[in-house]
Amino acid sequence: MNPSKRSPWSLSLVLLAVASLATGCAASRREAYIQDKAAQHTYRKPIAEVWPQVRMLLKEKELPVREAQGGYEISTDWHMVGAPSTLGTNYVRYLVRGKQPTPAMCMVEIFKQNRTESGPGPVDATTGQRRELGTDTTNMVRDMEMEWELLQRVDPDAAKALRDEAEKTIK
Repeated sequence: MNPSKRSPWSLSLVLLAVASLATGCAASRREAYIQDKAAQHTYRKPIAEVWPQVRMLLKEKELPVREAQGGYEISTDWHMVGAPSTLGTNYVRYLVRGKQPTPAMCMVEIFKQNRTESGPGPVDATTGQRRELGTDTTNMVRDMEMEWELLQRVDPDAAKALRDEAEKTIK
């Protein structure tokens, strides 16, 4: 099409697409900012007040928990994520640690570990049997999404202030 014969609508559509893309990118950056800040959050409450909310969050996610006696540490058993597949079955487990730098303040760290058990592999031409592809386990990483979820539950005012800060900071 000749540039002089372009419809004003085509320019509008291009501008709308660019604006939508920029908005989507900003929203992703805001979510990353929020999750990063949530991972660094110090609750202005004793760990004994926060810990029941940690237990409830894990229970609502139907994660089987094992709690360490005398401390603030919970680990979950491996929990299947999604349906089993011949391509591989995914599992996840969590480790949650509560820290109390002062009697009136605490921090909660939530770590996540993924595991994929691969399905049966190709048939070995020499033996005629299927080879197992094995298991792939990732290292534990902070689950900042779950930490953000916990912050919203335990301290909604701080969560709202953090969201407002992200809105102002990242445009």
